[in-house]
Amino acid sequence: MGNAEGRAPRRAQPRGNPGSFDELHRLCKEVFPPQMEGVKLIVTKTLSSHFQVTHTVHMSTLGPSGYRFNATFVGDRQLGPTEVFPTLLGDMDSSGSLNAQALHLLGDHLRAKAVFQTHQAKFVTWQFDGEYRGEDCTATLTLGNPDLLGGSVIVVAHFLQSVTARLVLGGELVYHRRPGEEGAILTLAGKYSAPNWVTTLNVGYGGAHASYYHRANEQVQVGVELEANTRLQESTFTFGYQLTLPGANAVFRGLLDSNWSVGGVLEKKLPPLPVTLALGAFLNHCRSRFHCGFCVTVG
Repeated sequence: MGNAEGRAPRRAQPRGNPGSFDELHRLCKEVFPPQMEGVKLIVTKTLSSHFQVTHTVHMSTLGPSGYRFNATFVGDRQLGPTEVFPTLLGDMDSSGSLNAQALHLLGDHLRAKAVFQTHQAKFVTWQFDGEYRGEDCTATLTLGNPDLLGGSVIVVAHFLQSVTARLVLGGELVYHRRPGEEGAILTLAGKYSAPNWVTTLNVGYGGAHASYYHRANEQVQVGVELEANTRLQESTFTFGYQLTLPGANAVFRGLLDSNWSVGGVLEKKLPPLPVTLALGAFLNHCRSRFHCGFCVTVG
């Protein structure tokens, strides 16, 4: 009895912030290899601690080839390894199409984001986001292509709540309106995180999206994803894996899906040079389509 009374009380694990709704399936997605086709050269130059530019030249046999220029400015306030405020990003291709983003921290828990996209000289997307990140919840409101004169708008609301240290529940509401058309879609989401694996499920009127990520050890990671679309009456199952070889400075990612597509990408770093080589190949057995790609990243 005396030992029980003298024992320290067990502390509950902090729930923490659940992150954003768009990143629920991020761990599983990062296991899959990126699509590669043609030859690509990426050169990144850091001009200062706040400013960076990137030049990309892509030569493709399936799609249009061209040149892209990217400029990124980051401020002084850093909240995490990948979160620095304010952030200004601009990306332009050889045809004059622009994709620009601006992120700013309005307060300790409030963030704002603006996105503009043009196709040559015509605006195609303008989007404004407001996000609140509390100690154990995240709420986001997005306005897409608001047109007061034409009476059209897309409104997206996200909410995530950390119920426990491992369980996150929430949902997404998408409302769209245009002349002669109006509708809304509700999607519920849940995520459970264990020390070595994460499972996520989104269920709504349009279908379901489920993923499972497992980290076997420091070298092996696997991911399984299932997407079902009730409107198109089709579903896709994808299995991916990632092999990390620290001694060889190499990472291999592969996938296999229910459409009989297989693919893989091998990335190899060449220290002490700031150069990364990537070689990828993808084959669809049903459509007899094969494409491969090679990429050189400097910087």
